[in-house]
Amino acid sequence: MSLEESPIRRGEVPRRVLVVDDEPLIRWAASSTLTDAGFSVVEASDVAGARRLFGSAPIDVALLDVRLPDGDGVALMQELHRAQPECRFIMMTAFRTPELTQHAMAEQVPVLDKPFGMPDLVSLVGQVMNRQI
Repeated sequence: MSLEESPIRRGEVPRRVLVVDDEPLIRWAASSTLTDAGFSVVEASDVAGARRLFGSAPIDVALLDVRLPDGDGVALMQELHRAQPECRFIMMTAFRTPELTQHAMAEQVPVLDKPFGMPDLVSLVGQVMNRQI
């Protein structure tokens, strides 16, 4: 995706996205794609790393894997939301359950099913950031 197609307008300060996934390839692909689209991206591979990054500066959108080696992405989302109420969230999973779908609908949090396309990711992050979802 070129900067001309980016959801970020020219001259705008890049919005900060946190990508939390224990799979290095997914984390790298999402981070690289979002950076190329003009976002400022920080990464974590687990709950502990996400907590550290979340405490260091405001996050506009957090992209969280549901299953992490040291915890649960849904519980992490709830914790991070208390710390930064303005942050928006996107959950991602290869293991969607009816419970996750219900919870996501109740919280109005989109869920990306793995594997997902990078253009879909950029579009969804832009929509969530601009509060279109």
